[in-house]
Amino acid sequence: MSLHFHWFLPTNGDGRDIVGGGHGVATGSAGAIRPATLGYLGQIARSAEQLGFEAALTPTGMWCEDAWLATGMLTEVTRRLKFLVAFRPGLISPTLAAQMAATFQRYSAGRLLLNVVTGGESAEQRAYGDFLPKAERYGRCAAGRRGRERRPDAVRVHARPGPAGRRIVKSFGRTGRGSSPEPAHPDPRRTSCG
Repeated sequence: MSLHFHWFLPTNGDGRDIVGGGHGVATGSAGAIRPATLGYLGQIARSAEQLGFEAALTPTGMWCEDAWLATGMLTEVTRRLKFLVAFRPGLISPTLAAQMAATFQRYSAGRLLLNVVTGGESAEQRAYGDFLPKAERYGRCAAGRRGRERRPDAVRVHARPGPAGRRIVKSFGRTGRGSSPEPAHPDPRRTSCG
């Protein structure tokens, strides 16, 4: 077994303190914040690549920039670094997620990893239009992985992405009762996780 190391892209801004905003902490409450400009994020991504990191985790939430758009732009300033893009299955249709992942894979030469986030804080989920309680969000994602939810008729993507990479099951993101680990990046060809 080999170890794979990932860095973090602070798409909500950066600072010297560990907590700089997000997940219930007001932005700027933990110290001075450096804005998350594309130039600064590019500098971080290139540095992570030069130091040998495999990928960079990109967060999702109201408190940061959009993970898909930010990392898509950063593929132009890196050559090997992969991007672990966080997304929430309940907020996007499986077909659209598959299309986005397939496009990203083609245009980045296979540098997309997916971090399936079943949901953050309930208030933030409601702001995105997802009113399910946390336990039901985990159930929705697990059912989607098993192909029992949201089975769109005639799901098609322009072209399938290349072969799926290794599957990572994260256990560090579990919170609360009834939580279960979710795959960090499922097979990008599947469109049933929803």
